[in-house]
Amino acid sequence: MTHTDIVTAAMLAIGDELLSGRTKDKNIGYLADMLTLNGIDLKEVRIVPDEQDEIVAALNALRAKYDYVFTSGGIGPTHDDITADAVGAAFGVPVTHEEKAMALLGAMYQARGLEFNEARQRMARLPEGSAHIDNPVSIAPGFSIGNVHVMAGVPNIFQAMLDNVLPTLRTGSKMLSRSTPCNFGEGDIGGPLTAVQKAHPETVIGSYPKFDGQRYSTDIVVRARTEEALDAAVAALEVMLAEVAARREAKADTDTD
Repeated sequence: MTHTDIVTAAMLAIGDELLSGRTKDKNIGYLADMLTLNGIDLKEVRIVPDEQDEIVAALNALRAKYDYVFTSGGIGPTHDDITADAVGAAFGVPVTHEEKAMALLGAMYQARGLEFNEARQRMARLPEGSAHIDNPVSIAPGFSIGNVHVMAGVPNIFQAMLDNVLPTLRTGSKMLSRSTPCNFGEGDIGGPLTAVQKAHPETVIGSYPKFDGQRYSTDIVVRARTEEALDAAVAALEVMLAEVAARREAKADTDTD
Protein backbone atom coordinates (compact mmCIF):
# COMPACT_ATOMS: atom_id res chain seq x y z
CA MET A 1 0.00 0.00 0.00
CA THR A 2 1.39 3.40 -0.93
CA HIS A 3 0.70 6.71 0.73
CA THR A 4 -1.59 7.62 -2.17
CA ASP A 5 -4.02 4.96 -0.91
CA ILE A 6 -4.71 7.16 2.11
CA VAL A 7 -6.48 10.51 1.78
CA THR A 8 -6.72 12.67 4.90
CA ALA A 9 -8.90 15.55 5.99
CA ALA A 10 -9.50 17.94 8.85
CA MET A 11 -12.45 20.05 9.91
CA LEU A 12 -12.37 23.60 11.21
CA ALA A 13 -15.62 24.60 12.92
CA ILE A 14 -15.89 28.36 13.36
CA GLY A 15 -18.07 30.28 15.77
CA ASP A 16 -18.24 31.76 19.26
CA GLU A 17 -21.64 30.10 19.66
CA LEU A 18 -20.05 26.64 19.44
CA LEU A 19 -17.55 27.42 22.18
CA SER A 20 -20.15 29.00 24.46
CA GLY A 21 -22.53 26.09 24.08
CA ARG A 22 -25.34 28.18 22.61
CA THR A 23 -25.18 26.06 19.46
CA LYS A 24 -24.63 22.30 19.53
CA ASP A 25 -22.56 21.18 16.57
CA LYS A 26 -24.26 18.71 14.22
CA ASN A 27 -21.79 18.91 11.35
CA ILE A 28 -18.76 17.05 12.72
CA GLY A 29 -20.48 13.68 12.93
CA TYR A 30 -22.10 14.07 9.53
CA LEU A 31 -18.80 14.99 7.89
CA ALA A 32 -17.02 12.07 9.58
CA ASP A 33 -19.67 9.62 8.35
CA MET A 34 -19.65 10.89 4.78
CA LEU A 35 -15.86 11.03 4.50
CA THR A 36 -15.54 7.49 5.86
CA LEU A 37 -18.03 6.25 3.27
CA ASN A 38 -15.91 7.92 0.58
CA GLY A 39 -12.55 6.56 1.70
CA ILE A 40 -11.26 9.78 3.29
CA ASP A 41 -9.87 9.74 6.84
CA LEU A 42 -11.00 12.60 9.08
CA LYS A 43 -7.90 13.00 11.25
CA GLU A 44 -8.49 16.20 13.21
CA VAL A 45 -11.24 18.63 14.23
CA ARG A 46 -10.65 22.11 15.65
CA ILE A 47 -13.16 24.65 16.92
CA VAL A 48 -12.14 28.31 16.89
CA PRO A 49 -13.87 31.58 17.79
CA ASP A 50 -14.93 34.33 15.40
CA GLU A 51 -11.45 35.88 15.52
CA GLN A 52 -9.53 36.29 12.28
CA ASP A 53 -6.07 35.57 13.66
CA GLU A 54 -7.30 32.34 15.26
CA ILE A 55 -9.01 31.21 12.06
CA VAL A 56 -5.99 32.03 9.90
CA ALA A 57 -3.55 30.22 12.20
CA ALA A 58 -5.70 27.10 12.45
CA LEU A 59 -6.47 27.02 8.73
CA ASN A 60 -2.84 27.38 7.68
CA ALA A 61 -1.78 24.62 10.08
CA LEU A 62 -4.48 22.22 8.89
CA ARG A 63 -4.21 22.83 5.14
CA ALA A 64 -0.47 22.19 5.27
CA LYS A 65 -0.94 18.91 7.13
CA TYR A 66 -3.93 17.25 5.42
CA ASP A 67 -5.16 16.64 1.90
CA TYR A 68 -8.42 18.49 2.49
CA VAL A 69 -9.83 20.94 5.03
CA PHE A 70 -13.55 21.54 5.51
CA THR A 71 -14.77 24.59 7.39
CA SER A 72 -18.22 25.32 8.76
CA GLY A 73 -19.73 28.59 9.90
CA GLY A 74 -19.12 32.30 9.53
CA ILE A 75 -20.23 32.96 5.93
CA GLY A 76 -23.50 34.78 6.64
CA PRO A 77 -24.53 38.47 6.44
CA THR A 78 -23.60 39.73 9.94
CA HIS A 79 -20.51 41.51 11.23
CA ASP A 80 -19.13 38.41 12.94
CA ASP A 81 -19.27 36.34 9.75
CA ILE A 82 -15.60 36.76 8.95
CA THR A 83 -14.65 33.39 7.49
CA ALA A 84 -14.26 34.66 3.90
CA ASP A 85 -11.91 37.44 5.06
CA ALA A 86 -9.92 35.01 7.20
CA VAL A 87 -9.55 32.52 4.35
CA GLY A 88 -8.47 35.33 2.04
CA ALA A 89 -5.86 36.38 4.60
CA ALA A 90 -4.64 32.79 4.98
CA PHE A 91 -4.13 32.49 1.21
CA GLY A 92 -2.88 36.05 0.79
CA VAL A 93 -5.57 37.07 -1.72
CA PRO A 94 -8.15 39.89 -1.70
CA VAL A 95 -11.80 39.27 -0.87
CA THR A 96 -14.26 41.00 -3.18
CA HIS A 97 -17.90 40.91 -4.24
CA GLU A 98 -17.87 38.13 -6.81
CA GLU A 99 -19.96 38.68 -9.94
CA LYS A 100 -21.67 35.30 -10.10
CA ALA A 101 -22.54 35.35 -6.39
CA MET A 102 -23.91 38.88 -6.66
CA ALA A 103 -26.12 37.86 -9.59
CA LEU A 104 -27.45 34.75 -7.84
CA LEU A 105 -28.21 36.51 -4.58
CA GLY A 106 -29.56 39.63 -6.26
CA ALA A 107 -32.05 37.58 -8.29
CA MET A 108 -33.10 35.59 -5.25
CA TYR A 109 -33.81 38.66 -3.11
CA GLN A 110 -35.59 40.40 -5.98
CA ALA A 111 -37.86 37.38 -6.41
CA ARG A 112 -38.66 37.50 -2.69
CA GLY A 113 -39.34 41.24 -2.78
CA LEU A 114 -36.49 41.99 -0.39
CA GLU A 115 -33.77 44.60 -0.60
CA PHE A 116 -30.37 43.29 -1.61
CA ASN A 117 -28.72 45.50 0.99
CA GLU A 118 -25.12 45.80 2.09
CA ALA A 119 -25.44 43.15 4.78
CA ARG A 120 -26.85 40.60 2.33
CA GLN A 121 -24.20 41.48 -0.22
CA ARG A 122 -21.58 40.35 2.30
CA MET A 123 -22.54 36.77 1.39
CA ALA A 124 -21.28 37.43 -2.16
CA ARG A 125 -17.76 38.27 -0.95
CA LEU A 126 -15.30 35.53 -1.93
CA PRO A 127 -11.51 35.27 -1.92
CA GLU A 128 -10.07 35.85 -5.37
CA GLY A 129 -9.59 32.57 -7.23
CA SER A 130 -12.33 30.70 -5.38
CA ALA A 131 -14.69 28.21 -6.99
CA HIS A 132 -18.35 28.17 -6.01
CA ILE A 133 -19.90 25.48 -3.86
CA ASP A 134 -23.56 25.55 -4.87
CA ASN A 135 -26.16 26.05 -2.16
CA PRO A 136 -29.55 24.65 -3.25
CA VAL A 137 -31.11 25.54 0.11
CA SER A 138 -30.58 29.30 0.46
CA ILE A 139 -28.55 30.24 -2.68
CA ALA A 140 -25.63 31.96 -0.84
CA PRO A 141 -22.62 29.94 -2.03
CA GLY A 142 -19.80 28.34 -0.18
CA PHE A 143 -16.44 28.25 -1.91
CA SER A 144 -13.33 26.17 -2.48
CA ILE A 145 -9.82 27.52 -2.70
CA GLY A 146 -6.74 25.34 -2.79
CA ASN A 147 -7.50 22.28 -0.68
CA VAL A 148 -9.96 24.17 1.54
CA HIS A 149 -13.75 23.88 1.25
CA VAL A 150 -15.69 26.61 3.04
CA MET A 151 -19.29 25.82 3.93
CA ALA A 152 -22.16 27.15 6.01
CA GLY A 153 -22.70 26.22 9.63
CA VAL A 154 -26.45 25.59 9.34
CA PRO A 155 -26.63 21.77 9.23
CA ASN A 156 -29.00 21.29 6.26
CA ILE A 157 -27.03 23.81 4.19
CA PHE A 158 -23.69 22.27 5.25
CA GLN A 159 -24.96 18.86 4.18
CA ALA A 160 -26.22 20.12 0.82
CA MET A 161 -22.90 21.84 0.11
CA LEU A 162 -20.94 18.75 1.12
CA ASP A 163 -23.02 16.67 -1.30
CA ASN A 164 -21.78 18.95 -4.08
CA VAL A 165 -18.14 18.82 -2.95
CA LEU A 166 -17.68 15.09 -2.38
CA PRO A 167 -17.84 14.01 -6.05
CA THR A 168 -14.93 16.35 -6.85
CA LEU A 169 -12.53 14.87 -4.30
CA ARG A 170 -9.79 12.29 -4.60
CA THR A 171 -10.63 9.27 -2.48
CA GLY A 172 -8.47 6.59 -0.93
CA SER A 173 -8.82 2.96 0.09
CA LYS A 174 -11.89 2.55 2.22
CA MET A 175 -11.53 1.37 5.80
CA LEU A 176 -13.03 -2.04 6.51
CA SER A 177 -14.24 -2.87 10.01
CA ARG A 178 -15.32 -5.82 12.08
CA SER A 179 -16.78 -5.88 15.58
CA THR A 180 -15.96 -8.56 18.13
CA PRO A 181 -17.95 -8.84 21.37
CA CYS A 182 -15.97 -9.34 24.55
CA ASN A 183 -17.38 -10.47 27.90
CA PHE A 184 -14.62 -8.75 29.87
CA GLY A 185 -14.16 -5.16 30.95
CA GLU A 186 -11.35 -3.01 29.60
CA GLY A 187 -9.37 -3.49 32.82
CA ASP A 188 -9.10 -7.21 32.09
CA ILE A 189 -8.01 -6.89 28.47
CA GLY A 190 -6.08 -3.60 28.38
CA GLY A 191 -2.59 -5.09 28.39
CA PRO A 192 -3.22 -8.01 26.01
CA LEU A 193 -5.21 -5.77 23.66
CA THR A 194 -2.28 -3.35 23.48
CA ALA A 195 -0.03 -6.26 22.52
CA VAL A 196 -2.39 -7.27 19.70
CA GLN A 197 -2.45 -3.70 18.40
CA LYS A 198 1.35 -3.48 18.44
CA ALA A 199 1.60 -6.77 16.56
CA HIS A 200 -0.78 -5.51 13.87
CA PRO A 201 0.22 -1.88 13.18
CA GLU A 202 -1.64 -1.83 9.86
CA THR A 203 -4.91 -1.97 11.79
CA VAL A 204 -6.69 0.35 14.19
CA ILE A 205 -8.28 -1.39 17.16
CA GLY A 206 -10.84 0.43 19.30
CA SER A 207 -12.45 -0.73 22.53
CA TYR A 208 -15.82 0.54 23.71
CA PRO A 209 -16.90 -0.36 27.27
CA LYS A 210 -20.48 -1.18 28.21
CA PHE A 211 -22.21 -1.66 31.56
CA ASP A 212 -25.55 -3.45 31.85
CA GLY A 213 -26.11 -2.57 35.50
CA GLN A 214 -24.38 -5.69 36.79
CA ARG A 215 -21.17 -6.21 34.88
CA TYR A 216 -18.85 -4.58 32.38
CA SER A 217 -18.22 -5.85 28.88
CA THR A 218 -16.47 -4.41 25.83
CA ASP A 219 -17.14 -4.10 22.12
CA ILE A 220 -13.87 -4.36 20.22
CA VAL A 221 -13.78 -2.93 16.70
CA VAL A 222 -10.92 -3.71 14.31
CA ARG A 223 -10.41 -1.46 11.28
CA ALA A 224 -8.08 -2.07 8.35
CA ARG A 225 -7.80 -1.31 4.66
CA THR A 226 -7.39 -4.93 3.54
CA GLU A 227 -9.28 -8.12 4.35
CA GLU A 228 -5.97 -9.87 5.01
CA ALA A 229 -4.93 -7.41 7.71
CA LEU A 230 -8.42 -7.47 9.19
CA ASP A 231 -8.55 -11.29 9.31
CA ALA A 232 -5.10 -11.55 10.92
CA ALA A 233 -5.90 -9.06 13.66
CA VAL A 234 -9.29 -10.58 14.41
CA ALA A 235 -7.73 -14.04 14.65
CA ALA A 236 -5.11 -12.73 17.07
CA LEU A 237 -7.84 -11.00 19.02
CA GLU A 238 -9.84 -14.23 19.36
CA VAL A 239 -6.75 -16.07 20.63
CA MET A 240 -6.13 -13.28 23.15
CA LEU A 241 -9.71 -13.42 24.44
CA ALA A 242 -9.53 -17.20 24.80
CA GLU A 243 -6.33 -16.83 26.84
CA VAL A 244 -7.92 -14.19 29.10
CA ALA A 245 -10.93 -16.47 29.61
CA ALA A 246 -8.67 -19.41 30.46
CA ARG A 247 -6.74 -17.35 33.01
CA ARG A 248 -9.97 -16.17 34.59
CA GLU A 249 -11.25 -19.73 34.80
CA ALA A 250 -8.00 -20.99 36.27
CA LYS A 251 -8.01 -18.24 38.88
CA ALA A 252 -11.63 -19.01 39.79
CA ASP A 253 -10.72 -22.71 40.29
CA THR A 254 -7.78 -21.72 42.50
CA ASP A 255 -9.93 -19.41 44.60
CA THR A 256 -12.42 -22.20 45.29
CA ASP A 257 -9.79 -24.76 46.33
